[in-house]
Amino acid sequence: MKIITSLGAGMLAALALPAAAQEAPRGEPNVFEGDHLTVGVGVIYGPSYDGSDDYVLSPVPVLQGNFKGVAIAPRPGGVALDLIPDARNARIGFALGPVATLSSNRASQIKDPVVRAAGKLEDAVEIGANAGITLNRVLHPYDSLALSADVKWDVAGAHSGRTISPTITYTTPLSRAALVSLSASMRHVDDDFARYYYSVSPAQSTASGLPRFDADGGWESWSLGMLAGYDLSGNALDGGFSVIAIGAYSRMIGDAADTPYTSLRGDADQWTAALGIAYTF
Repeated sequence: MKIITSLGAGMLAALALPAAAQEAPRGEPNVFEGDHLTVGVGVIYGPSYDGSDDYVLSPVPVLQGNFKGVAIAPRPGGVALDLIPDARNARIGFALGPVATLSSNRASQIKDPVVRAAGKLEDAVEIGANAGITLNRVLHPYDSLALSADVKWDVAGAHSGRTISPTITYTTPLSRAALVSLSASMRHVDDDFARYYYSVSPAQSTASGLPRFDADGGWESWSLGMLAGYDLSGNALDGGFSVIAIGAYSRMIGDAADTPYTSLRGDADQWTAALGIAYTF
């Protein structure tokens, strides 16, 4: 689901509550110093395809951590790596590395019979790069403000296009156990992507009864979201289990909103909720 994809870069990485652990008191155990790993699983309730007004449940695995100076950040259906290690307690951090995801938009779980009659699409394997900058200690010693972007290309021959997803995220702990993250993002798509997902070809029109539509690339959507996380031991620094909840809103714009898949059969307003649990060690 696109809304979680566009917000995931800044928000799902907070599963392990790392912001709360940026500056642990000296001598106190801190699982986030050195190598660590967070594995988790969640359930997302969101649109059955980008622009749908039907909602479905989908499982999502999460992997986050740091190994030998390489940071691992979750992406829905994939992962991103940060190859630039930041110094401990750095005021400014930088991120740069590869990103790879699997997108199944309109490849499964299509509940609308008219959209389903237009035909299922193929899974897209999107590979590219992510880059970002993080400012730590913005309003107090433990918060952060991050600006990042993913640029990806489909290499599986599905849409064969390119997407750019900039995201800004503010993360702050509320206590040693609780954290909140607020995020805003947009997504820009090229003509190949737009034609594949939002055009209605003559064959699709005949099969579904939808009017023909020729889509062009451009800004496709914007999104707002909030994540709340809580470490079940009461102390994020000792690792263990944590739970998260996500609520997000996305608005389709441009041809992504005008396409009959959205304007006639769906809704430009997209809502998503997610619950998850993770373990850090």
